[in-house]
Amino acid sequence: MEQLTFQKKQIAFYRSGEGEETPVVLLHGFCEDSRVWDEWLDFLPQRSYLRIDLPGFGNSELLENLSIESMAEAVNAVLEHLNIKKCILTGHSMGGYVSLAFAEKYGEKLTGLCMFHSHPFEDSEDKKAGRLKSVDFIKKNGHILYVRQMIPQLFAYDYSKGYQMEVNRLIHNAIHYSPEAIIAALDAMRIRPDRSEVLKNIACPVLFIIGKHDNAVPLELSMAQAHLPKIADIHVFPTVGHMGMFSAQRETAKVFKEFLSTFGL
Repeated sequence: MEQLTFQKKQIAFYRSGEGEETPVVLLHGFCEDSRVWDEWLDFLPQRSYLRIDLPGFGNSELLENLSIESMAEAVNAVLEHLNIKKCILTGHSMGGYVSLAFAEKYGEKLTGLCMFHSHPFEDSEDKKAGRLKSVDFIKKNGHILYVRQMIPQLFAYDYSKGYQMEVNRLIHNAIHYSPEAIIAALDAMRIRPDRSEVLKNIACPVLFIIGKHDNAVPLELSMAQAHLPKIADIHVFPTVGHMGMFSAQRETAKVFKEFLSTFGL
């Protein structure tokens, strides 16, 4: 683990692999940290990878007035610290929201983008109300009960029993985050703007990894974004929920490798 100071807080990041190719930067989702990528990386080609703990999660400290935009600025601070001029950005769920905020501000640094169970649209009114309800639940009942109820729902229902080890590991990791960080992230996601225009105008190729049984990002929402970029590579996994890096490791890694190869990334 390495760290840097951003806005007086410590941001943790992890480097692995080596090579002259453009590095792949991996951003985790809500109530996750960079460890979600550990096993998935075993199926990817040898090259340079950078995993970042977003503020408030993993070993990164919570920023004051957390927002999706400040998370993107923290990502850029890591790239600046490492003198990385270009990268391929992969964002899972909330990490995809951060990726698009990064693309909006630092688009010239992207040679490729992977939206991994994510989308560019702002929350619906029902979704915003649900996030507020989650905040109230955490304040009344604590974050441990919240993550124990929330995380199993990220896996496709028919397959959740087959991934108890991964579910339990994610819960174990998440209970160590502070309730303040979880609430701040919920609020940041709730107030984020629509970035469909960013995706529409993005210059680099975009890979979409979509789970047909994703409860967090419904299929119709995933497909609504697929036509937006000028160059899109779209893959729908019929038995996958929101956590394809676990439930379809080889399959999702294969399409990611093909994406890198097809576009010479």
